[in-house]
Amino acid sequence: MLKGIYQITIDRVGGSMIPNGVIIFSEKGIHFVGKEGEAIPFSHSEIEWIDGKNGVLTPGLIDVHTHLGIHQTGIGWEGHDFNETSEPMTPHLRAIDGIYSFDQGYWDAVKAGVTTVQVLPGSANVVGGLTAVIKVKPDRSVEEQMIQFPAGLKIAFGENPKRVHGQKGRSGVTRMGIAGMLREAFYHALERANKNKLDLRTESYLLALNRDIPVRAHAHRADDILTALRIAKEFQLDLTIEHVTDGIRVAKEIKQSGYPVVIGPTLSSKSKVELALKTWDIYHVFEELDIPFSITTDHPVVPIDQLLTTTRLAIGNGLSPKRALQAVTINAAKHLHLEKRLGSLDVGKDADFVLWSSHPLHDFHGHVRQTWIDGECIWSKEENEI
Repeated sequence: MLKGIYQITIDRVGGSMIPNGVIIFSEKGIHFVGKEGEAIPFSHSEIEWIDGKNGVLTPGLIDVHTHLGIHQTGIGWEGHDFNETSEPMTPHLRAIDGIYSFDQGYWDAVKAGVTTVQVLPGSANVVGGLTAVIKVKPDRSVEEQMIQFPAGLKIAFGENPKRVHGQKGRSGVTRMGIAGMLREAFYHALERANKNKLDLRTESYLLALNRDIPVRAHAHRADDILTALRIAKEFQLDLTIEHVTDGIRVAKEIKQSGYPVVIGPTLSSKSKVELALKTWDIYHVFEELDIPFSITTDHPVVPIDQLLTTTRLAIGNGLSPKRALQAVTINAAKHLHLEKRLGSLDVGKDADFVLWSSHPLHDFHGHVRQTWIDGECIWSKEENEI
């Protein structure tokens, strides 16, 4: 049966406020969004009514770059399964094999309105492995959470692989070395494919080379961003630039490339050389240049329940509220190539949304009342306060 009608004010991404709005949905997705009087076709259906008056509905928030479950919350080394540092090139690794879906971070996420995340291997390796996109459904199997796998091939430039592997005298001692290793890996994968000599590592590289999945490039510093763009052009890769901390310096090149970026974690400290020029100005600068971007916490670098805090601070530093909401909803969905399913309150999309006490980006006292994923109430403030 169809399940759930909200009689609330609905904030549609890119649209206007709808007073006394109604959303009709089920586990199969969103069936209707509009004014209450327009819901006549559904008036004879068996529907459960849910009172959401005085609330505001937004799409579920999306964090496109996290280590949720693979770097557990509140656990020491035993819960650190995001960096396999035994070697610098590990394209065959799969993030799903390291995710602990009973991690407390899941509950922290849904209480803060985060419904979808991408989980990536860490950035210690030049090539870290295959990423996954999951719905944030606590205490359930990864298979039940899965929405997209593989979702990308994680690669990393700069300080992290240099420190982890270069200082051990293995490889990637310099930025030239890291770039050379990547080129060599892609070149040899093409060579092996031409000879029909496939293995797990080669198959992962071919997914990227055939543009079946994007390459998710960890790049903070300006030179690393340019190297990522250069290699993507050489091998005609589908690329996203992750972090882009120094992006203002090379904004022109990023704009010309057309590749999307994810900014963050801006709320973190300047804990290493690559972060020395980290600035909140990047958000309004990229908005003014019309560079598509999403916002990330890089959980647990910044806890995932601070995604909204980060978004609010970006607004406080010049980003428009409209673009801010897009950065954690529809733009984030586009970053993951999932905009047909996620990121806005439109008929036919997944029933992932958040009921707030007030508009979360207009009223900083606004808090989550309910979080819904696939038409199921995953968390309710009212129920948990009883």
